[in-house]
Amino acid sequence: MRDGLDNLVRSVGYRTKHFVSAPAFLDSGQYNDPGCLLLDVRLPGMSGLEFQELLAERGVRMPIVFMTGHGDIPMTVRTMKAGAVDFLTKPFREQDMLDALESALKKDRKIRAELDQIADARNRYDSLTSREQEVLRLVVQGQMNKQIAFELGLSEITVKIHRGNAIRKMGTTSIPQLVRAVESLGASESTAGSHPQV
Repeated sequence: MRDGLDNLVRSVGYRTKHFVSAPAFLDSGQYNDPGCLLLDVRLPGMSGLEFQELLAERGVRMPIVFMTGHGDIPMTVRTMKAGAVDFLTKPFREQDMLDALESALKKDRKIRAELDQIADARNRYDSLTSREQEVLRLVVQGQMNKQIAFELGLSEITVKIHRGNAIRKMGTTSIPQLVRAVESLGASESTAGSHPQV
């Protein structure tokens, strides 16, 4: 089964990597690489479902495609609610597997793009002076220039200058964009990588 899947996935141009167990995958550190996981529900040691929960607890966002020969509706629902991209019951059609993997890799690209945007916003925010950060925090809270000036003990023109600098440095052109960029800063930063792996 493993060799057949390996040949199938490689036939469409993807690299594959096999792991003998869930801990072996975690020890490899490859959960930060671009790609997705193809997991059997029945793994040696912990189950695929338990492994999915462990990955979530550790903040690993790599998309998962499950396969099993012993699936039921509650199990399928559980994995999908926990974020699995697909749940395939053996025997499955090769095209169904390829479609599921393509969906998972598409999801991975989207996650990585979002994380890259967050990292960019973090770098831009870190480039602000402490005064620009103070002004920005109050702008995002919806305060007007006059209110910010009063709260910080500055002139309104000084607030406008700091606000303009903050908006420019954050790479935004509107207050709604600015708010979204600042709100994104609590998320994890991007990890680097190049070629998708399954």
